[in-house]
Amino acid sequence: MPSEAGPPEAGPKARHPSARRRLLSWRKPRSVAGQVFLLQLVVVLLLIATAVAALVIQDRNRALQEAKDRSLVVAESFANARGTAEAMESDDPTAELQPHAEAVRKRTDVDYVVALSPYGFRWTHPDEDQIGKHVSTSYGNALEGEPHQTTFDSSLGKAVDSTVAVFNDKGTAVGLVTVGVTVDKVTGVVQDQLPVIFAAGGVALLLAAGGSALVSGRLRRQTRGLGPVEMTRMYEHHDAVLHAVREGVLILDGDGGLLLANDEARRLLALPPDAEGRPVADLGLSPALAELLGASRAVTDHVVLAGDTLLAVNVRPVGPREGCVATLRDTTELRALAGRADVAGGRLQLLYEAGTRIGTTLDIGRTAEELTEVTVPRFADFATVELVQSVLHGDEPTGASTEMRRIAVAGIHDDAPFRPVGTPLRYREGNPVTTGVTTGRPVLVADLAASDGWRAQDPERSRRLIAYGMHSMISVPLRARGQLLGVVQFWRSEQSPFEPDDLSPAEELATRAAVCIDNARRYTREHTTAVTLQRSLLPGTLPELSALEVGHRYLPAQAGVGGDWYDVIPLPGARVALVVGDVVGHGLHAAATMGRLRTAVHNFAALDLPPDELLAHLDDLIARIDTDAAAEGDTEAVTGATCLYAIYDPVSGLCVLARAGHPGPALVSPDGSVTFPDIPVAPPLGVGAGLPVETAELRLAAGSRLVLYTDGLVEARDRDIDVGLDMLREALAATRDADLDDTCQTVLDTMLRTRPSDDVALLVARTRLLDPDQVAEWDVPDDPAAVPRIRAEAGRRLESWGLGEAAFTTELILSELVTNAIRYGRSPIGLRLLRDRDSLICEVADGTSTSPHLRRATFTDEGGRGLFLVAQMSRRWGTRYTDRGKIIWAEQALDGEAAGDLSGLLDL
Repeated sequence: MPSEAGPPEAGPKARHPSARRRLLSWRKPRSVAGQVFLLQLVVVLLLIATAVAALVIQDRNRALQEAKDRSLVVAESFANARGTAEAMESDDPTAELQPHAEAVRKRTDVDYVVALSPYGFRWTHPDEDQIGKHVSTSYGNALEGEPHQTTFDSSLGKAVDSTVAVFNDKGTAVGLVTVGVTVDKVTGVVQDQLPVIFAAGGVALLLAAGGSALVSGRLRRQTRGLGPVEMTRMYEHHDAVLHAVREGVLILDGDGGLLLANDEARRLLALPPDAEGRPVADLGLSPALAELLGASRAVTDHVVLAGDTLLAVNVRPVGPREGCVATLRDTTELRALAGRADVAGGRLQLLYEAGTRIGTTLDIGRTAEELTEVTVPRFADFATVELVQSVLHGDEPTGASTEMRRIAVAGIHDDAPFRPVGTPLRYREGNPVTTGVTTGRPVLVADLAASDGWRAQDPERSRRLIAYGMHSMISVPLRARGQLLGVVQFWRSEQSPFEPDDLSPAEELATRAAVCIDNARRYTREHTTAVTLQRSLLPGTLPELSALEVGHRYLPAQAGVGGDWYDVIPLPGARVALVVGDVVGHGLHAAATMGRLRTAVHNFAALDLPPDELLAHLDDLIARIDTDAAAEGDTEAVTGATCLYAIYDPVSGLCVLARAGHPGPALVSPDGSVTFPDIPVAPPLGVGAGLPVETAELRLAAGSRLVLYTDGLVEARDRDIDVGLDMLREALAATRDADLDDTCQTVLDTMLRTRPSDDVALLVARTRLLDPDQVAEWDVPDDPAAVPRIRAEAGRRLESWGLGEAAFTTELILSELVTNAIRYGRSPIGLRLLRDRDSLICEVADGTSTSPHLRRATFTDEGGRGLFLVAQMSRRWGTRYTDRGKIIWAEQALDGEAAGDLSGLLDL
């Protein structure tokens, strides 16, 4: 019947495959039934995985909630337990609470039970080393009576922390209790439900397998319905395709005999006409190829040599003993092209990495090191970089000197006999490096041993390099904008020698590196200029004063110099002005603006202006700077400036402060307590819009430390300012007995663990008070007849101070000042003498605000020489205004300075 037609060799056994072949078909499903079964298997496994995931998520959510409940219950139970509040108010809360906390932790199976003070210091902890340390976690809500819970990832997995407050009988929060428990301690329900899911999945898989078996049997019966014509046509089609392909095809039986070879295979292997039916070993093939084909194991793109042809061989076994099918492909030309393509691709990848890895910083040395790191070992075994001396300092290369200095060395080994980093080098004529520098092109030395010019530079070191294994070298000049920056040299000792094709990538690498080095050089020049400008604008050394002992620090930001500044300015009457300011931004503009402000502060301080008036003048100055910048089209206006100005009087201990947008100071009392006085704050400079500036007065005891700083000390991107102030308080409290320089260093080490993103200025001043015996005061009657008495009393005081030699000059000065106050001023009139460490200050106060003026009298004038005489006898003199009038002062030097030449006046 037609349905039973088949090939001539077909029989009952051929129509019924063996059980072994069926099993193989299940292991390697190529039929529709097998693919359907795989699809069903994937669906069932996906459903199982989804169910398990859902259970796990549900269990984790339940466990998280249970952990929250457990930690909250334990925390509230411990907080509300009898005696907890009394223990926290006791003299030693740790001794009272630690045993109970550990007992509760073990009974309730939580991770920790920690009691905290209202300020965040631990009273209890499972790790006793942590007791007494501060906790920076926010617990403000808990102190207000509302339990606080947080979920976080610990080293043992996700954990829950609950914090509650402990209140005494008066309703005051006396402490905190925080309890933590990991979620894994309350999980485990999902394991009970997994067997049910896996059982259901197994049943589904069995049903899928049974259905696939039925479908497979039916398909096998249907494929037997092919007739002779269809089978013949299929065979002809297969034969035509077999001999038309450009790949050799071999079919072998289980014993290694050749069953079929197409035309391409005969050509590639030069097979004889009667090759079919013969063993592969008898076909005259190379041993490697014969062994590969006869082994009947799977092989993919295995390259073997057949005569002069490289063949890529693929072998696919049909069954354990049923033979295999092998394909052969001629890859001789393809391998050569692929090799060249790999080399080109490797060079492109190297250049790409060079573009991304070289120049990541603006440091010249680091950029040179990045060049060597990129090229070793992918392009060279060793690499060295030398730069012109002027480039290292950021200067423009002029070409006047070609002396270089080695700045980077890298290689596959660390013991190569190269000159070390930092060695100055000057190359001789005839050296490949000199040739490259002269021509501006890379130079290849394919054989170092045969290069006389290279060996003549340093014969001994050349001999050691050749003995080490160096055989070839490429020298490339580093040039940017037509200027020579240096030289990079690539060396090979283990790789194959350099070839002319290597010159192009070497030059490309050098070109890219040269641009980066030139950018780093220009940045170095600008940075050096900015640093020099800023250092010149900041005070070099602060004056030694009897009123204060001062310590200071300035730390530039990671981005470079900025606009933070500080100063200490001596004022008349042994007083001193302390100032700290901040100009927003970095670079030359910020440094220059800082210099202008510092100069303005010095000028205003010379006028002896009070802090509020001085800041008002600074505000006007910043506004005018911005107006001038806008008129000139300059986009770099002052985007923000702050300032704190304080005047300290060592006679009274009074300190008057005012600030414009600047952080307030810290005050350390002699007993070591740290406070932050409330100083009224005005808007930053330039945006005050004429608003008044308020001042604050502090009465400072001797030995107090006044700490002025900029916001970069306490503010950070990852730290709240309140946390920074707390850290500053702790750092200052820990330096009670330290000197001021150590105090500054301790504060910086504590507050700034890494290089800050903003520059920092810090000024610490320890106050002193003048001994009452150093001050003498008199009330002067409004009567010229009182002048002799006052002069005599002042002379006696000078004698008691041991300053009798200065009595004549002092009496002359105070006579003139007191007489002018009586004649032109208004009551009350007062005289004060101050003895400072190296000066004697005479101050005369009266009730008018009219300031005297110095003038030169002519020979015929009866008067007009008084103030000129005072100016000649004094080191300096001036006028300052008070709320009740003015003070005219004159300062004399006690260190042996000669007074002015008065001979001309005495002759008149």
